[in-house]
Amino acid sequence: MTGTERETGLRVLPAADVPAWDEAVWAQARGTIFAASGWGTYKARRGADVARLRVVDEAGDLLGLAQVQVRRRGPARQVYIQGGPLLTDKGERQGEAVVSALLAHLALRPLDLVVVDFSRAESPGAVLGLLAGGFKPVTTAGRHTLEVDLTRGTETVLAEMEQRWRKAIRKAERNAALTVRFLDDPAERLAAFDAFTAMYAALKTRKGFSNDFDPAAYRDLAANDPRHVILEIREDGEPCLVRIAHLSRDRFTDFFTASTERAKANAAAHLAVWSFIRRGAEEGCRVFDFGGIDPANNRGVYDFKRGVTRNVASSGPLWLYGRSRLVAMAAGAALAR
Repeated sequence: MTGTERETGLRVLPAADVPAWDEAVWAQARGTIFAASGWGTYKARRGADVARLRVVDEAGDLLGLAQVQVRRRGPARQVYIQGGPLLTDKGERQGEAVVSALLAHLALRPLDLVVVDFSRAESPGAVLGLLAGGFKPVTTAGRHTLEVDLTRGTETVLAEMEQRWRKAIRKAERNAALTVRFLDDPAERLAAFDAFTAMYAALKTRKGFSNDFDPAAYRDLAANDPRHVILEIREDGEPCLVRIAHLSRDRFTDFFTASTERAKANAAAHLAVWSFIRRGAEEGCRVFDFGGIDPANNRGVYDFKRGVTRNVASSGPLWLYGRSRLVAMAAGAALAR
């Protein structure tokens, strides 16, 4: 037991039962795929040491959850918490103590850095806990997104789109060669994800961009998780677009998409987004999140998305903490570039 645990009465316990972990994550109003076990498994496949931590009080009641990814870089460790810390209703009143208990458990060394990325799962108690713990927020232009308010009804959303979008949707809906399907069968989902992987690789080559997303390490996790919504559009029986979203209690979030050149000509991309908006409303979600924008560096994607809405929202900062003030400042300066 750490000194902090003795002072607060809180304990930090490893969670070995994966189904129980996921049940606890999805029981929280702000639970997302980034706190769920599948994302941790993906990060472990990508080389991180992953620990799932439960913070409980003296009575054993759950106060908080944190899925921690640790990567070692020489003598330093980078500790990354994504989609959390998630606080329960009881934990919301003890955010400062929960964060303090987690930091004590991590036993940070002088060169270690903690990075918290709520990924839209922040709560007042958790943010106050980070502030009280000495975390510093860092944001960038790229940490913004566009949001569609689904509570106003899909017909209102459609009416407020730019005319070019409404015309493209009508064109695609009239095209008898196009078929649109949300996939539920695991085998079909795997096949669609494999089609996505091939199209995504071709897209990266065509557009000249790169990122660290590894579809091969994620395919089975996405295909077998019903909170990943997979949409496939075919033209004359051949896949021309696969779009993937992730679902939480209030948000339907655009995640990844890949398509052939035909998707631009036949307006499949517009139809896919419209299908997502309607599906999000059917699921009872409050918001359709367009998954991020970066107008200065990716104008084409921004111009496409702003035809639906110009309701811009911050995706929230990254929160940094280190025992060494210089380490945290240097990391903040690097991330803010």
